[in-house]
Amino acid sequence: MAQINKIGRRKTSTARVYVKPGSGAFLVNGKQMEVYFPVLAHQMTINFPFQQTDNVGKFDVKVTVRGGGVTGQAEAIALGLARVIDSVQPEMHSVLKSHGLFTRDSRMVERKKYGQPKARKRFQFSKR
Repeated sequence: MAQINKIGRRKTSTARVYVKPGSGAFLVNGKQMEVYFPVLAHQMTINFPFQQTDNVGKFDVKVTVRGGGVTGQAEAIALGLARVIDSVQPEMHSVLKSHGLFTRDSRMVERKKYGQPKARKRFQFSKR
């Protein structure tokens, strides 16, 4: 198997995921995953596709992620990894799908409207 690359998105985050067989090295923007994502919950979100398919430590992963915050970036990486695993092991599709790992969460921040301080908030109304 040669290197496979897929893309994952969440909010304004975009993650390009490059995977090849290896010893389990995981780099995010040139840093170790534990350094780039020090919060354990984000690390678990990223590793969830590997844990559900028993592929922990079987692949070398290199990720380039841009935009958004850390939670959006972590979920974008998880979507990209799920897509890679699906292309390598099609028999795992039902396992990944049952855990909701193929659902692209397209919720974005609503834009601010003119004449208002935020998207839905209004300036205080004065009757008199």
